[in-house]
Amino acid sequence: MTALPPSLSLAERVALVTGASRGIGKSIAETLAARGAIVAVNFARNEDAAAAVCASIEAAGGKAVAVGFDVADPDAVAVGIKRITDEFGGLHILVNNAGISIDGLLLRAQAEDLRRTLAVNLEGAFNCSKVAARALLKARTAGRIINVSSVVGETGNAGQSMYAASKAGLIGFSKSLALELAGRGITVNAVTPGFIETDMTDAALQGDAREQLLRKIPLGRIGLAHEVAEAVAWLASPAAAYVTGHVLRVNGGLAM
Repeated sequence: MTALPPSLSLAERVALVTGASRGIGKSIAETLAARGAIVAVNFARNEDAAAAVCASIEAAGGKAVAVGFDVADPDAVAVGIKRITDEFGGLHILVNNAGISIDGLLLRAQAEDLRRTLAVNLEGAFNCSKVAARALLKARTAGRIINVSSVVGETGNAGQSMYAASKAGLIGFSKSLALELAGRGITVNAVTPGFIETDMTDAALQGDAREQLLRKIPLGRIGLAHEVAEAVAWLASPAAAYVTGHVLRVNGGLAM
């Protein structure tokens, strides 16, 4: 692995990335590992995909372990994070990335759709942060919590009222928690990706829909998962020690 300047190195730090078996979460896990972190790759259902991410990290010279739990289940979160701290002696970085999107117009939406969206996207971050904060407080190095929100949490988007509400809530949660933990040297920040090339966006953005979106993005293209991962890795690094309560936009200029 290429040597990194100390300000960017995550050596000897343990990171948990939720929803890391695919897409943006996978890229975040791989990038943090490339910076030297030991990475717990969380998954809810797809153990094989999480194992493949771990294998990819280890093939590149890093260290990772797959840890399965549903972030919406507080008891499962507590068990999963205890396993990580017991195995690796602590936890220094938490990336709340796990999320779902149940899209549709409000008039057709079901109450259960809203409950599940909030349970994963917002309560999941609450559950993980509450348990992880205790471990971060015990860590010898300054802790980091990074919440992956979304551009639509800032702008809204027709057909995504439930998703946008959960992601907007995550921004408010990040700023409030930043204030609570700053005195203990723990930073809390949010990243708001725009439209990123993943399996989900590939399925949703076809033909004219993709072309119409590209015309709205000043940089003229859809983003890549590793570009979000680089932003997260910087916020997790010593270089960002004086950054907290911030919303870092990775959206190609779609929202400024």
